[in-house]
Amino acid sequence: MHEFELGILKFFAIPPFGVDGIHHFLPNMIEMRQWCSIPAFEGLLPAEHDAIVKMLLFHLSEWHALTKLQMHSDDSLAQLNQALKRLAAKIRRFQQTTCDAFKTHKLPKFPNNPTSSSACPKSFNILTYKFHALGDYTRSIRMFGTMDSYTTQTVSRL
Repeated sequence: MHEFELGILKFFAIPPFGVDGIHHFLPNMIEMRQWCSIPAFEGLLPAEHDAIVKMLLFHLSEWHALTKLQMHSDDSLAQLNQALKRLAAKIRRFQQTTCDAFKTHKLPKFPNNPTSSSACPKSFNILTYKFHALGDYTRSIRMFGTMDSYTTQTVSRL
């Protein structure tokens, strides 16, 4: 879950902009951030892509909420599997439709540094461990219990 949440919360590193643009929440609103992402993205892209992004964010939130339940039953795990299937379909649609419509670039780490390299092309990649692991959550919950009873976060040496 840690790897997934790191990816989700990277969105909140985007600086606020515009009168009606992206705005930040207070630090104590960390749990509400993911639920508020849909309105934050609304209208940033053309209508066709806006609808795809909003549906993807909805299904990401649905899947995430189901994984974070503090108690699971066979029925809730079946719902989690169905939510994953819907999420996977939305991710593929996002990749095939929206990602192909825009040229994106990885920005330099230090944009004000004249020696940093210019932005290089970057594409959306679902062939990563983060996406591969989504299918393992239901089995992991059955084997080890709910997601709040353990962490996958790497422990640093003291």
